[in-house]
Amino acid sequence: MNKKVFFALAVLVLVAQACIFTTVNTPTTQPPAGRGGNGQQILFQDDFSNANSGWDRTHDDSYSTDYENGGYRINVVPSSYAVFANPYQSFQNDVRLEVDATKIGGPDDNNAFGVICRYQDVDNYYFFYISSDGYVGIGIDNAGTKTFISSSDGYMTSDSSINQGAATNHLRADCIENTLTLFVNGTQVATATDSTFTGGDVGLVARTFSVAGTDIMFDNFFVYKP
Repeated sequence: MNKKVFFALAVLVLVAQACIFTTVNTPTTQPPAGRGGNGQQILFQDDFSNANSGWDRTHDDSYSTDYENGGYRINVVPSSYAVFANPYQSFQNDVRLEVDATKIGGPDDNNAFGVICRYQDVDNYYFFYISSDGYVGIGIDNAGTKTFISSSDGYMTSDSSINQGAATNHLRADCIENTLTLFVNGTQVATATDSTFTGGDVGLVARTFSVAGTDIMFDNFFVYKP
């Protein structure tokens, strides 16, 4: 498959709509801080075993975001549509995000999914994408304008580190000072430099391109202090 061109203007409207009408949940407990196996301080963690831990739980004809079978599922129905979910946290300094993501439905060559950091609102944040056919990209949504900043030509780029198809990938996204870095299954696959945002919420994201339907299950979400 050719590299994917990112977001026509019509798609931008759909992305905003997909993110605005979500249900806010207040966590019943704050996940404890501690240290992970890598020795880094854990700022936030969620294995999604508690359906009241604070993430969006929304269902309509276009998408759903909810806890399911010990994970967190984002199911996107239409084509050219993006959906993200947040745990409603605030991190004003550098963070390192990690999550396991599994494609459980939809075509391989018309999806993208991953994590977001330094989320301000529905139109301002950084996103880290992989696709089920082996593409990667780091981008920014700045005042509603979405752009890939990890490549010079505005495309996602291919990388052999991705487990393609209905497989699980371990994603790591570092948001450290002005440097954004994406790792997949332990290998660095993309990097970018930007100073627009310095802190904010984190989250998960999934989207379709020209073909309808993608279904992603996330698990073992961690936010570390780098």
